[in-house]
Amino acid sequence: MLDRFVVGLIQDAAIGRPQDNLAHSLRMIEEAAKKGAQIICLKELFNSRYFCTVEEHARFDLAESIPGPTTDALQRLAKKLQVAIVAPLFERRGPGVYHNSAAVIDADGSLLGVYRKMHIPDDPLYYEKFYFSPGDEGFKVFKTQFATIGVLICWDQWYPEASRITALKGADALFFPTAIGWHPKEKAEFGSAQVSAWQTIQRSHAIANGIYVASVNRIGHEPTPNTDGIEFFGHSFICDPFGRVLSSSDDQKESILIAECSKRHLEDTRRHWPFLRDRRIDAYGPILNRYLGK
Repeated sequence: MLDRFVVGLIQDAAIGRPQDNLAHSLRMIEEAAKKGAQIICLKELFNSRYFCTVEEHARFDLAESIPGPTTDALQRLAKKLQVAIVAPLFERRGPGVYHNSAAVIDADGSLLGVYRKMHIPDDPLYYEKFYFSPGDEGFKVFKTQFATIGVLICWDQWYPEASRITALKGADALFFPTAIGWHPKEKAEFGSAQVSAWQTIQRSHAIANGIYVASVNRIGHEPTPNTDGIEFFGHSFICDPFGRVLSSSDDQKESILIAECSKRHLEDTRRHWPFLRDRRIDAYGPILNRYLGK
């Protein structure tokens, strides 16, 4: 079993038509591979602007099947470069059934499977419940040629249960493709606190589970009629099982983040901080309730 694997994250902005975003991402993946990345993750809904800012039926036309044209192109590139790719897409599963998904492609070009976002938000300019059915296949891991990985998408990152279950299934690293940003009018007052909270919750998943975490966000201002739009704040990062940041980006800079990870370091961390060993699984039944207060 290989000890070391190299993670690559591509932080960028959506630039227009899906085919333009795909072409740009293919170029960025090639650049990440040249830098040594073996498992490369793109941002949430990578091949379009973040379309959930309004409820508009025509936007369902952005969805495609998995496998489909986009995954076909990525599979060819993965095989050529011998890298694994996490590709977050708007998935048309069937007539009237759509998901916010991530296809996981191995270094031989094979499609290992699909993770479908489990937690679906509904907030101002994040009207995801209009577009996406919640995932119904649970939390998953994917055994790439380099490491076993888990994928959770954006809103999933706020739920420790999702990270814990994925870690317990054997993931060496958790990937969090994301589309999170500021409402511009709130940025001055809440902006720094929102970024800090976003980074802190994910670093806590790394520490609590003794696992690598790689979180990639989009950047850039995306306008929406009659509003100030969303300014996606970037700040992508990769951290180790101690929560130490190995690689990070500036807020509005297109970036390729690279970090070498070690399964031995993961093992050593869990030996010294044996949180998984000391779990009281006999006492956790109440977590299945919606609320326990009066």
